[in-house]
Order: sequence, then C-alpha cells, then structure tokens
Amino acid sequence: MKKITLLLFAAILIVNFSSMSQTKPAQKVVKFEIITDFGTMKGFLYNETPKHRDNFVKLVKQGFYNGTLFHRVIPQFMIQGGDPDSKTAKPGQALGGGDAGYTVPAEFNPGLIHKKGALAAARQGDNVNPQKASSGCQFYIVEGKKYPAAQLPAKYTDGQKKIYEAIGGTPFLDGGYTVYGEITEGLDVIDKIANVERDQSDRPRKDIKMTVKLID
Repeated sequence: MKKITLLLFAAILIVNFSSMSQTKPAQKVVKFEIITDFGTMKGFLYNETPKHRDNFVKLVKQGFYNGTLFHRVIPQFMIQGGDPDSKTAKPGQALGGGDAGYTVPAEFNPGLIHKKGALAAARQGDNVNPQKASSGCQFYIVEGKKYPAAQLPAKYTDGQKKIYEAIGGTPFLDGGYTVYGEITEGLDVIDKIANVERDQSDRPRKDIKMTVKLID
C-alpha cells in the first residue's frame, strides 16, 4: 500500500511540474524615448504588434533614427519622422520618400486606436499599396483633436469613445494604419512640434532632429 501511494504522489508531482514548465512567461514591455530640442517623449511598444515592435527595436539599436528629422508636422493631426534622407537634407528639400528598403505587413488591432500620443507606421497610399503594408522606418505620432462621443461610429467601445472625447486623436485613421505603441510622457512635446512654423510641404522651417533610445 505504501509503495502505491508513493508512486501516485510521484506521478502527481510530474504532472504538476509538466504543467508549470509549459506556462509562458509574460512578455517584457519595450520602452523607448525620443529626444528633441523641444523635450523628450517617452513611451512603450505594443506586444500585440510584434512585427512592428521588433522592427522598431532593431532600427533603434542600429542608431537608424538618430539625426533624422520630424519632416512633416500638421497641427491637430500628427508629427511624422524616420525618413533616412532627412539626415542630410538641405533646407526646403522635400522629404518623405526615403525608406529602409522593405515594408512591414499590416498588424491592425481594433483595440489599438489613434488616440493622442499613438505611435503608428506611415505607409504608401492604397493605390500602390492595397495591402496597407507599413513603411519599414517612417512613423508618426498623433496629436489629433477631441471628438464628442456622439460623433464616433458604433464600432468603438465606450472606453474608446471616452478616450477620443477626453484627450482626442485621429479616429479616421483607425483600421488603415498600424498603431504599434504610444507616448506616455511628453505629450506637450508633441503639441510644441506640431505647431512650429512650416513650409508648403509641412516641413518645419527649422530642423527638428531626434535621437531615439531604448530604456529600461
């Protein structure tokens, strides 16, 4: 009887250990900062968009974004950067056509919206890019504006409507561009950059360079 009891106890231990070993550890949240002359923005990347997350991490580790400009800014809309050609751009030079030599497949998620501070991937238009694949490097950060909940479509949850009503964003971009992170500190920096003097191409008349780092 004792032998059977011990064998059963050992079997239970094996089953429990096996179950524990199959439990996946929680994914670490990747945090980053974007340093500019207007201040520093800090945020994190979404694990729900792994292709965009990993691509952004790779480029940051390479120092790809350091010295690039916020080359397109529009008040109550967004600030865009990440064009490698902007590192050596002359004053007044049109920007936005530079790339990393590849695209990233779209990763749309209805739970990730274009609220103020959202980090999202720029891309080419639908006429040449029907799959809505993202630029391999260019991104934008949403400034947007506030929207009354009553003006928003039924597809949004009550929580999302409250966000657009309280802090604003660009809901008309949802489902068309991949959102893969958000700014949590330095939202005022977005406002400062979005409202600088700009030329007819929406490029700031005075260069706004960035340095991007991963942080713990």
